[in-house]
Amino acid sequence: MIQHLQPEEVFSIFHEITRVPRPSKHEEQIGAWLIRFAQNHGLQYVQDEAGNVIMRRPATAGYEDRPGVILQAHMDMVCEKNNDTEHDFMTQGIDTYVDGDLIKARGTTLGGDDGIGMAMALAALTSATLPHPALEGLFTVDEETGLTGAFRLGDGLLQGKRLINLDSEDDGQIFIGCAGGIDTLAKLAYTPEALPEGQWFAAQVRVSGLMGGHSGDDINKGRANANKLLVRFLFAVSKQTDLRIARISGGNLRNAIAREAEAVVLVPFAWKEQLRILFNCFTAEVESEFKAVEKDMCLTLESTATPQQVLPKLVSERLLLSLYACPHGVYAMSKDMPGLVETSTNLASVKMKEGYIEINTSQRSSVESQKHNLKNMVECALRLSGAEVTHGDGYPGWKPDVKSPLLEVVRQAYVELTGAEPEVKAIHAGLECGLFLEKYPWLDMVSIGPQMSGVHSPSEQLSISSTRKTWEWLKKTLEKL
Repeated sequence: MIQHLQPEEVFSIFHEITRVPRPSKHEEQIGAWLIRFAQNHGLQYVQDEAGNVIMRRPATAGYEDRPGVILQAHMDMVCEKNNDTEHDFMTQGIDTYVDGDLIKARGTTLGGDDGIGMAMALAALTSATLPHPALEGLFTVDEETGLTGAFRLGDGLLQGKRLINLDSEDDGQIFIGCAGGIDTLAKLAYTPEALPEGQWFAAQVRVSGLMGGHSGDDINKGRANANKLLVRFLFAVSKQTDLRIARISGGNLRNAIAREAEAVVLVPFAWKEQLRILFNCFTAEVESEFKAVEKDMCLTLESTATPQQVLPKLVSERLLLSLYACPHGVYAMSKDMPGLVETSTNLASVKMKEGYIEINTSQRSSVESQKHNLKNMVECALRLSGAEVTHGDGYPGWKPDVKSPLLEVVRQAYVELTGAEPEVKAIHAGLECGLFLEKYPWLDMVSIGPQMSGVHSPSEQLSISSTRKTWEWLKKTLEKL
C-alpha cells in the first residue's frame, strides 16, 4: 500500500490523489478535493475562475520577514491506457502497486505527473515541524492539454516572490528554462464511397507495443512513432498496387508519442500473398532499425471482414503523401546548451471522424522563431492533402537565468544534503513557468522533482527513493529560504 511508504506524509497524500479522477479539462473532482483538504487543515484558500486553487500558510516563527515561496504543481493527469485495459478515467481512481523501488499503475498512466508534485506541496503546507517563510500552494488545471490554468491565472492572486515548480521528472536536476510550444490541427474532409466492384482482400494492419512517452522529454530517445510506421508501410503498398483505406487511426494525445496505430485496407485479391510478403519484409526491416529501443514492438496483419465503404482514392493518396511528408521528431539541437533539444515536432494522432480525418501535431522550441518555422513546415505538409489547417495560441518558453538567487539556494541545499552537485539544465518539455512570468514578471523560479519514467504512457513509474530524497531536498530548501 503506497500510503504507508516513507515519507508517509507525502505518500499518504499521493495515495489519496490517485483515488480521485482528474483527466485534463475535467478537474472538478480534484479541485473539490483540494478545497476540502484546505478546510480540513485550516489553510486559507481561493479558487479562481479558471478552477486553479491557491492555498496559503503563514510563515513559521523567525521567518516572517523573508520573501514568500510558492510551491506549484498541476492537478490534471494524462489519461492513457492499454487497449486490453478496462478503465474509466472519469469515474475511477488509479490502481497502483509497488514493484521494488517503483510505484506503477495496472494498465494505465500513474498520474505521478504531477500528482507527486501536488503531494509534496501539500505535505509542506501542512507539516507540523518544517520551518518556512510564508507558503503558497498553486495548483493549476489543464496543464497537459493546453496550459489553460496558467494562461487564465487571475491577476493579483500570488503573493510570493519565489516559485518552486514541482513538475520535473529527473533526480538531482534543477531546471531553469523550458521550451515554448504550439499545436497544429488539420481536418481533411471526405465523403465515403462504395467499394469498387471486383475481388478485394481486406486486412487489418496494426502497430502496437511501442514505448511512446512524453513528446518533449522523450522525443530524442529514438522511439518509434506508430503513426509514422503505419503510414510508411501503407505508402509502400500504394506504390505497388491499388490500395484502398477503409479506416485509419493512431495515437491519442498531442503531448504523447503515438504507441499504437491501425488501419483497415483493401488490395486486389490477386495481391493477397504479395501483401503478406511485403509486410513480413517491412516488419523485419523496422524491427532491425528499432531493436535497441523498441523491445516489445508488435506489427500484425490479419484478414478481416470486407468493408462496404472506403475513402475516395484521391483522398487516400493525398492523406498518405501528406502524413509521410509530415515531420516528426527532433528538428534541431540547442547551440547554447549541449545535449538539449532545441526544436521538435510530434505527429500525435490521426483519427477518423464522421466526414473528416483529424490530425493533431505539436511543435516545441526554445527559440520562438524556430517554433513558428516548424509550425509552418507542418502546416505545408498537411495542406498538401487538401486539409484545413489551424494552430493553437501556443505558449511561451522560459528563458534560463543562471544568476537566479533562488537557484543558488536550491543548489546549496542539494549539496548539503547529498555532498554532490546537482545538474542545472533547461528542459525541452513545456512547463507553466513561462506563462507565470507574463503576469508576475518579478518571480524567481526553478523546477525540481523526483525520478519518473514512461510518463504519458501506461509504463509510467515513480521512484520511491528519489521521492524521499526530493522531499528532503525541498524541506532543506525551505529551511534555508
